Amino acid sequence: MVVSTILPPAAQRIFQAIGVLWRKTLMAAGLALLLGLLGLHVVHGGVADALKLLLPPAVASVAPEPADIAASGDEAAATATTLTPRMQSALNFVSRRYRVAGEALQPIFVAAQAAGRDLHLDPLLIIAVIGVESGFNPFSQSVYGAQGLMQVVPRFHADKLPDEAAPGAFLDPVTNVRVGASVLREAISRMGGLEDGLQQFGGVANDPARRYASKVLAEKQRLEQAALRLPTV
Repeated sequence: MVVSTILPPAAQRIFQAIGVLWRKTLMAAGLALLLGLLGLHVVHGGVADALKLLLPPAVASVAPEPADIAASGDEAAATATTLTPRMQSALNFVSRRYRVAGEALQPIFVAAQAAGRDLHLDPLLIIAVIGVESGFNPFSQSVYGAQGLMQVVPRFHADKLPDEAAPGAFLDPVTNVRVGASVLREAISRMGGLEDGLQQFGGVANDPARRYASKVLAEKQRLEQAALRLPTV
């Protein structure tokens, strides 16, 4: 048998008030606990870790951290004049393979690294194209008038030169790499893929065997293998 108890209205109001007070107390305690955790993470894990506590897991996994944003700016400034270990190892390989002084290669590799970052290209791909096109001779010129490290044709790409460019700018190694990398990026985008883009860049888009692309990619693979053999510190 079930016995039910009916409270008078006054008692019901008292119990409701107690319930509301109890919920507010729990909320205050939860807030205090959260603030305490945040303070702990700020001290030991940084502001970014503390902020992650406030985000759902899916959001926290993709949210950029303030420290990463600052570091990326510092990295960009550093790589404006220096090479990553990967690129330095590739430079050492190229210096031996093509018998070119490392000091002469340094600005070329720095320019390729910067162009790769700006254009979302692997800088080793740019270096591979240079190796195939000119063998790292900045004064190379083909019978068709293509000039410099990446064999850029001036009459087709003069619009890509900076306004302050001097006559003969395509023979300047840094300028040639910047313009050539831009031409390569356009070719890849236009053709919809790396190999077809390379064929377009090399002026042999109609070659079904894709020999030019194969040559560049084979050179890039050699550079990658050299970059994997990083010297231990």
